[in-house]
Amino acid sequence: MLRIAKFTFNPFQENTFVVHNGKEAILIDPGCWNAAEENELETYLNENALEPVRLVLTHAHIDHILGCAWTHKQYGLLPELHKDDIPTLKSGERTSSMYGIPYDVAPDPMSFIKEGDTIRLGNDEMKVLFVPGHAPGHIALYCKAQDFVICGDVLFMNSIGRTDLPGGDTDTLLRSIHEQLLPLGDAVKVYCGHGPDTTIGQERKSNPFLR
Repeated sequence: MLRIAKFTFNPFQENTFVVHNGKEAILIDPGCWNAAEENELETYLNENALEPVRLVLTHAHIDHILGCAWTHKQYGLLPELHKDDIPTLKSGERTSSMYGIPYDVAPDPMSFIKEGDTIRLGNDEMKVLFVPGHAPGHIALYCKAQDFVICGDVLFMNSIGRTDLPGGDTDTLLRSIHEQLLPLGDAVKVYCGHGPDTTIGQERKSNPFLR
């Protein structure tokens, strides 16, 4: 059974996730950007005797990659992401300069993730969904056995991801939500890239952007 720990990091209040089975862990969107946040994440991994084995990015906007260099240095992990988000990853230095925040450049990816891939951890698995619109190479991770999806910045409680950044497109984002996320079913828990968790059912019913 997969367990999920959520950490809220950096000035953008980005949600970083540790998905684990009690032994091995997948780090998703490491946004830790200072020593205190790095220590918080490291302490959790150490106290739970977890071995990080993969670093997966839902997308490569700056708030989701601030901790990639540290993760590589600490655990030897290279990011895995969709190939369409490589330009986003490569724009990290420029974006960090624009916002005036420090950024250790993320290492080049180890491999690319595509729609339909399966992310395995022991006997558990998550399916890769391709959900562009907020970012051109955005993915989500869906665990059918446990009814949850980690969706990055595609869908939020009562909101959706912004589309005014390079590579963003509102029609594409809404199509991703309607064709990839809503069909998962109302019971599915949604772990968002910012803010609180929600469910598909709650957003189908109350999200003003989906009406």
